[in-house]
Amino acid sequence: MRRLIKALAGIVVAALAVALCTVTALVPRASAASLTQVSNFGANPGNMQMYVYVPGSVPAHPAILVAMHGCNGWAPGFYQGTEFASLADRYGFIVIYPQASHSTNGMSNCFDVWSDAALHHGGGSDPVSIVDMVTYAEQHYGGDPQRVFATGFSSGAMETNNLLATYPDVFKAGAPYSGIPYGCMAGGGMCGDKTPQQWGDMVRNAYPGYTGPRPRVQAWHGTSDSVLPYSMLQEEVDEWTNVFGVSQTPTSIDTPQSGWTRRRFADSSGTVDVEAYTIAGAGHDLPHPGMAAYAIHFFGLDGGDGGGGGTGGGTGGSSACRVTATVGSWPGGMTENITIANTGSSAINGWSLAFTLPSGQTITSGWNATYSGSSGQVTAKNLSYNAVLAPGASTGIGFQANQTGNAAAPTGFTLNGTACDVSTSG
Repeated sequence: MRRLIKALAGIVVAALAVALCTVTALVPRASAASLTQVSNFGANPGNMQMYVYVPGSVPAHPAILVAMHGCNGWAPGFYQGTEFASLADRYGFIVIYPQASHSTNGMSNCFDVWSDAALHHGGGSDPVSIVDMVTYAEQHYGGDPQRVFATGFSSGAMETNNLLATYPDVFKAGAPYSGIPYGCMAGGGMCGDKTPQQWGDMVRNAYPGYTGPRPRVQAWHGTSDSVLPYSMLQEEVDEWTNVFGVSQTPTSIDTPQSGWTRRRFADSSGTVDVEAYTIAGAGHDLPHPGMAAYAIHFFGLDGGDGGGGGTGGGTGGSSACRVTATVGSWPGGMTENITIANTGSSAINGWSLAFTLPSGQTITSGWNATYSGSSGQVTAKNLSYNAVLAPGASTGIGFQANQTGNAAAPTGFTLNGTACDVSTSG
């Protein structure tokens, strides 16, 4: 582990300049709203620029999400290359895209996560500038100070952890993609071996005397990340589970999508304080399409409560979809008819329904959707004629499958990453 960490600085210098520019390439988004640059948003000790996206329709007091790019990146590029703004259109929250300006290890536009000022509450530098942006959004757009969240990629993921540690009174939860623990680069160095207690103490020392609630954390990392080692995910887990006082042994492990492994760390009440997503074979290029929706659900911004079980972290609350599954079976075979209903207040333009088949079931044919995967984790995607679901509308799909004695309905239905209410019969 020590040799791996010592090699990290050299890896960053050699590879990060290229890799951090390539945030996931997504289909360009279209919306009536647009990204707006804001000047004079506060004291701004980090010498940053503020960009903000406010959907055309938001509630009286919308939630605020801070979304941060990687080194060598830029705020408008992160807006264009990720799904956070399109999710804001759907669920009515504000997105702030900070533009970093610091240079380190030959890279530009990095967020400060190494200076003493950046590592302490009220110390200055980028965290204070970002909190100034949040305050501006609260004052000028009516943003809800009780629903402020952070997310980011690489350098932006590092700053996500930094904000959660230094301003737990401002941020309620965070989702770092391809990051490192808070304090990992303190003093300009790189991570050393630390115990969970040592990591936790660093967070507690970021804001001495703070006794309020801590922000929940959903961390993501690819196993083939050649810039920031996959081992950093476990260091993040060690840090935040210690802060919450929960075991480093997960309370549950599942596979919400093919190639994803999700570990959850819940407290005695069942609230999931920490989630860790391992993405098999992924490099330094998160979030991939569909991942942002899991963060939004973890935050509770899609109508879920953002607490415990369910896709992305919710335990229930109001879902934006309902699935009704009807099974017919015979020895060795079965059919399943599935009705997908939009129970939300906004139209769904393009949908992807994910679910898990029970053991022994294999899809042989299907209708009204294209299917990927024939056993285990399956995804059904819309065809051209049923892509749009207006509020209150529904569509029917189905499949035929072989089965070896278990003709139960699938489980874990999620629509575009959001857990659905489910009823089954058969």
